[in-house]
Amino acid sequence: MSSPNPFNARKSLKTSHGEFFYYDIQELEKQGVGQVSRLPFSIKVLLEAMLRNLDGFVVTADDVSVLANWKADAPLETELPFMPGRVVLQDFTGVPCVVDLAAMRDAMKRLGGDANEINPLVPCDLVIDHSVQVDAFGSKTALTINAEKEFERNRERYEFLKWGQKSLRNFTCVPPATGIVHQVNLEYLAGAVLTKKDDEGRTVAFPDSCVGTDSHTTMINGLGVVGWGVGGIEAEAVMLGQPVYILTPKVVGFKLSGKLPEGATATDLVLTVTQMLRAHGVVEKFVEFYGPGIATLSLPDRATIGNMAPEYGATVGMFPVDKVTLDYLRLTGRSAEQIELVEKYFKAMGMFHDETSPEPAFSERLELDLSTVEPSMAGPRRPQDRIALTNMKAQWRKDLVDTFGKRDVAEAVRIDRWSGEGGESAQGVRKLDNSTGAREEQGDARTTNGVLVEDAGRTYSLHHGDVVIAAITSCTNTSNPDVMLAAGLVARKARALGLTRKPWVKTSLAPGSKVVTEYYNKANLTEDLEAIGFHTVGYGCTTCIGNSGPLPDATAAAIEKGDIVATSVLSGNRNFEGRINPHVKANYLASPPLVVAYAIAGTVDIDLFHDPLGTSRDGKPVYLKDVWPTHAEVQAVKAQCINSEQYRSQYENVFNGNEMWNEVPVRESDLYAWDESSTYIQNPPFFEDMTEEPRGVQPIKGARCLVFVGDSVTTDHISPAGAIPVDSPAGKYLLEKGVPVSMFNSFGSRRGNDRVMTRGTFGNIRVKNKLASEHGKPKEGWWTRDSQRGGTGPIEPIYDVAMRFRTENLPSIVLAGKDYGMGSSRDWAAKGTMLLGVRAVIAESFERIHRSNLVGMGVLPLQFLPGQTAATLGLTGFEVFDLDLPDPFEPRAMVHVKATTPDGRVIEFDAMSRVDTPVEVEYYRHGGILPFVIRKKLNESMQPA
Repeated sequence: MSSPNPFNARKSLKTSHGEFFYYDIQELEKQGVGQVSRLPFSIKVLLEAMLRNLDGFVVTADDVSVLANWKADAPLETELPFMPGRVVLQDFTGVPCVVDLAAMRDAMKRLGGDANEINPLVPCDLVIDHSVQVDAFGSKTALTINAEKEFERNRERYEFLKWGQKSLRNFTCVPPATGIVHQVNLEYLAGAVLTKKDDEGRTVAFPDSCVGTDSHTTMINGLGVVGWGVGGIEAEAVMLGQPVYILTPKVVGFKLSGKLPEGATATDLVLTVTQMLRAHGVVEKFVEFYGPGIATLSLPDRATIGNMAPEYGATVGMFPVDKVTLDYLRLTGRSAEQIELVEKYFKAMGMFHDETSPEPAFSERLELDLSTVEPSMAGPRRPQDRIALTNMKAQWRKDLVDTFGKRDVAEAVRIDRWSGEGGESAQGVRKLDNSTGAREEQGDARTTNGVLVEDAGRTYSLHHGDVVIAAITSCTNTSNPDVMLAAGLVARKARALGLTRKPWVKTSLAPGSKVVTEYYNKANLTEDLEAIGFHTVGYGCTTCIGNSGPLPDATAAAIEKGDIVATSVLSGNRNFEGRINPHVKANYLASPPLVVAYAIAGTVDIDLFHDPLGTSRDGKPVYLKDVWPTHAEVQAVKAQCINSEQYRSQYENVFNGNEMWNEVPVRESDLYAWDESSTYIQNPPFFEDMTEEPRGVQPIKGARCLVFVGDSVTTDHISPAGAIPVDSPAGKYLLEKGVPVSMFNSFGSRRGNDRVMTRGTFGNIRVKNKLASEHGKPKEGWWTRDSQRGGTGPIEPIYDVAMRFRTENLPSIVLAGKDYGMGSSRDWAAKGTMLLGVRAVIAESFERIHRSNLVGMGVLPLQFLPGQTAATLGLTGFEVFDLDLPDPFEPRAMVHVKATTPDGRVIEFDAMSRVDTPVEVEYYRHGGILPFVIRKKLNESMQPA
């Protein structure tokens, strides 16, 4: 940390526990440098970081002055060097980060440097939360079975992470079965204010800030912490002392008024906000919530809204620090010293929000009256596609035809609801499982073209719209006691009436931290949830990340046999096609209590306001209103069952409280001992041909198109996180290595092995590559045609064609539509693209994180000019592409593209480089951010002391 006193802004802050120093941004306004008092909260945090880190090199006085004079309506398109206080990783993206650090140590030594120079320079916490999979469910042993399988599958990864924890400085691992990274961050890791010793030994206080390798890092915005998701490569750069560079953002003010009505939850609110902001357009913008309505929201409600910033497209979704923040810090067991520091610091900085705080200057404004929020869901494929619960049945029937291509609604939907005892259905008597006290049901009155299923003594028919997965999962909601307790109360009321889940529904409960189990047990809700089938299956991100586990064999076979559009209902934040489960085409986001309700109903083809969920023990229909708790009921239970001691006790031994983790062997060494036989951890080839000096920016000549896709291609399409298909290139590789299918694990868990991940790039089962079309329709999956053959060659795996191009020294490109790379931050979506030999992606638009990641891996993102698309230019993907890069290469430079068709016709156009900033130009010139950092460290180590 620099010790100069820029703008004479350093001041002293005395608390009852000692003296702290801080850099007061209000001094800038006193000196005539900008109207700081009217800046949005989030901009003030960025400004403080720049002021504190002003060194005349990375951050200059001009940088500080420009941001202090931020113009709401027209911010200068200037890059901001932001140095976050810490880095947060989850294991899917954290493992490859540590792999890269280990590989960088090897490269440093090979080039004559000191391997120990490669270490995190800021605190870095990795939370192992993405590895648990829902194999077992519906029993009290599910948690134990899933935990055992998790360690069995991931032991190599855990040994490697323990090496990192032992060998790298400033690096800690939160063991498995603790909770979801964002909830652990919210409840434990975040401090709201951080402290650090400067060069002269002063303890300096500053606002907590972080970047994380998960796009939902934004959940911490609810605590007043500026933080967002970055790719693993950007996170590694921050860990190694590099700033994050972002263009000066516009800030959208979102005014909240009123309060939520009876029956509406924070989930319904965030789905409404997501829909509004997606429609407004907030990509690459900050969103900041203000107005009298924020005082009515609990901090978990705010965190729920912050969590889904990636879904509405914003960089952050901020709430200011206020009394609600302090109350939450107190509830979650933070020390009295820390809470005092937070309050005094933000008040001293003029950043503590209350009813007298002036309204900040915003670039744009939206407003929502909370009283207008209604129960909602979102789906079947995108989180911004909100559906009012009152319209769900009609929308489902419309989507069955319009989205999923069924000929008409009557093809397979239910004609009547469950009619209770008596009457014979078209399928005859349905014998249901009596193990939970359910009676034998007759008369389901379905149409005859469902698929009959016989499973474990149960017989039933499966139809379009049947809910085969009902999962209470994901950080979005499992951090929020209100909705979690509401789910438990729905279960309690349903149980009392004799209801339970339908036998075809795979139910799961994955709390975001063990505190949830604590308050469920204290409220006596655990048994009620288990009676409906919601047994705890693990503490981590399960279904939402694609770790839903396999469906029962009989269910999966029926879906395949009948080409059934099965559904899932989950309390997550992502529902992209192919993400949740390969057998489930329609996925709906919902609040935890609605997840319980749909598990009981067993279908989304139901109007929950008018159709019964089922029949009670005494033969009466039971409706949603009969089991839905009031707000007062939820608050009464919360007051009785949640206290700060639960948080303190659960996090007291967070780093050594897992015995299975403690038994994992530890290896300490400067260099990691790579094991060539490992199928989890391999030394990636990123630095094999690296030289001391960069090769610079080169034109791309004779490139072939490898993949040609349309709009809204997600990082899940490019680099799936879920199941590894047996017949895919990655699956075949694992079989060749002697890995049984039962031990395939997931793509996400194997991100430390480039051999698997490169083969899995564009390996999602729902990828639609236009080059692999048959009869006018793309073959879904990992397929392409060799574009050298002009569209006449056979359809082959993308990986095979890519390797052929590489052998022949042919660069390749990707053509795409709008929002390319939307969704989760996923470094392998860029890494795998680069290792396939792709040198450029030409798209109509990019999502923020993926665009940055492409640059970070030395892949050139190019954007069609307004009014131009691949279609309007007449591109088929079978052309030969020549890209002339200007010299000197500047940010957002125009690149001339010449595409020669198989018959010799030439199509020429210009595209804008989305290498947006000068520092990104440097990254691109070096072949990526990691080579840039290695060369920088190498140069520093060779300078005279």
